[in-house]
Amino acid sequence: MAYNVILHISGDVPVFGEVEELPGPSDTIIIVSNPRSREGKELHYIQKEVVQVIWPIDKINFIEVMPGENDEQIIGFVRE
Repeated sequence: MAYNVILHISGDVPVFGEVEELPGPSDTIIIVSNPRSREGKELHYIQKEVVQVIWPIDKINFIEVMPGENDEQIIGFVRE
């Protein structure tokens, strides 16, 4: 199952992409497929032909995991 993530890289713009597995506590790298900006545009420092990028975990401030298509939406109760 692929996860849609946003990587917040130190000193750079956030990168949107997909990962097959979320990194574990002992991982030193993360492999991201289809890296792009949040707006879906190409990143100026990555060639157009590139489909995967490997980033060292120590360059990443934090990772946001976006909800997937199969995730259920949480419905809260509203008091009227």
